[in-house]
Amino acid sequence: MLIQLAIRDIVLIDRLELSFREGLSVLTGETGAGKSILLDAFALALGGRGDGRLVRHGEGQGGVTAVFDVGLDHPARRIAAEADLDTEGDLILRRVQMADGRTRAFVNDQPVGVQVLRAVGASLVEIHGQHDDRALADPSTHRTILDAFGGLTPQVGRVADRAKAVRVARTALTEHRARIDAARKEADFLRHAVGELAELDPQAGEEAQLAERRTTMQQSEKVARDLNEALDAAGGPHSGVPHLSSALRKLERRASQLPALVDPCIAALDAALVALDEARNVLDAAVREAEFDPRELERVEERLFALRAASRKYDVPADDLAALRDRYEADVAAIDAGEEALGGLESNLAKAEADYVKAATALSEGRRRAAKQLDAAVKTELPPLKLERARFITEIATDPESRDAGGFDRVEFWAQTNPGTRPGPMMKVASGGELSRFMLALKVVLADKGSAPTLIFDEIDTGVGGAVADAIGGRLSRLAARVQVVAVTHAPQVAARAGTHFLIAKDAVKGSDRVATRVASLAAPARREEIARMLAGATVTDEARAAAASLIEAADA
Repeated sequence: MLIQLAIRDIVLIDRLELSFREGLSVLTGETGAGKSILLDAFALALGGRGDGRLVRHGEGQGGVTAVFDVGLDHPARRIAAEADLDTEGDLILRRVQMADGRTRAFVNDQPVGVQVLRAVGASLVEIHGQHDDRALADPSTHRTILDAFGGLTPQVGRVADRAKAVRVARTALTEHRARIDAARKEADFLRHAVGELAELDPQAGEEAQLAERRTTMQQSEKVARDLNEALDAAGGPHSGVPHLSSALRKLERRASQLPALVDPCIAALDAALVALDEARNVLDAAVREAEFDPRELERVEERLFALRAASRKYDVPADDLAALRDRYEADVAAIDAGEEALGGLESNLAKAEADYVKAATALSEGRRRAAKQLDAAVKTELPPLKLERARFITEIATDPESRDAGGFDRVEFWAQTNPGTRPGPMMKVASGGELSRFMLALKVVLADKGSAPTLIFDEIDTGVGGAVADAIGGRLSRLAARVQVVAVTHAPQVAARAGTHFLIAKDAVKGSDRVATRVASLAAPARREEIARMLAGATVTDEARAAAASLIEAADA
């Protein structure tokens, strides 16, 4: 419920803070005191249209803050959470109106778009008045209201699930058809491409491996010549090994003659021959390693050429040729098996549509039963509101070809204001006073059927008096037992039933020629005086005070 409303610098309001309680609160005051301004400011905090002219003259900006205490499972918290907002504690809606027309919106002190503010506000408050085009007067909400009244929300959920299944099945069929149609147009190309790529049989990473192998073979061809020359020098026919071996044998034969001189030379030559032998072995192994079949180089280059030619032809990197082949094969398979798959998808869609129609038909039947119950319930509320000759009609138009997630019914609340007149949409055939009383009757019936926790009624008692005003007060009081009700009223019969009574007045601002709107919460004596004023007019008499006391006493009984 609404627990606090703070307004700064809006039209005639400079600073205003109001605290609200459960039950019925009324706002009374002379015409022009600022009741409409207060409601306009409240609507601004709920996401209503901004207007720079709302800012008090001489100020750069104005602001409105509304604080709500609602349960943890209330839809307003879900809406806020879906917008990634902190929902701990109270819900605080704030709107800043700039004099140049710009506005800023906040929920729990976090900036939001006006659409989010409006969605949160709509789940917290409903405003009803003679010229209101929101809440129950909006035909787009009537189907949801009827579903809530009839307890049909679970069936609506099932229909929504069936509608989603239809969308999924239709999307799958549409995409499959589009794929087959596109594939058929290039079937010849696809079959040729699949054959060519299958014959080529490209492998991921193959191009890089071949390029590396080709580079190795090309470099080996150059290195091999130098290796062979080195091998020839180290151990070939022109090497010095035979001469060194011959010299070593001669020295070995002379070793006994002068060992001290010859032995070191023998050791040195022997080491040189061993080193040359090791070098020959290493060079021989390197020569064998560098050897390659020229035909292999030719095969590698041909394979590289084929891969790169295919890459250019199909305009994809060579590494993607294998994936392209797989995709083309899948497209060809889709063409070959397309008709069979298409038939299965068509069957799936037909079944999903049949399931939807079955669920929507059951929902439609439930709505018609609920409509009769709603019409009967509203009918019992109309006579005391001086609408005894009027009829409330829940008009349901069913078109199985016009489908959405809520079924194929269009629901609108109609009225017949007098016998013999043509029924029609409530907003079109009912006068302002009649419309407000129809709204009140509806809200009494629907109060515990998904109503917002706070209901605002703006002068719905205008133009009525006596028994009708008392009936309106009684119904507002009944509503207030289940939801918070705030009523702007000129009827003393309504004011007498309030648990909280606010008086709105215009006072002169000290030290200036301006006036400002003030709101005071009235205690018992002041409340009786205000109700007496509402009864008597400008001059409050003792008789009016006695009548006011009688009204209050009767309301409290």
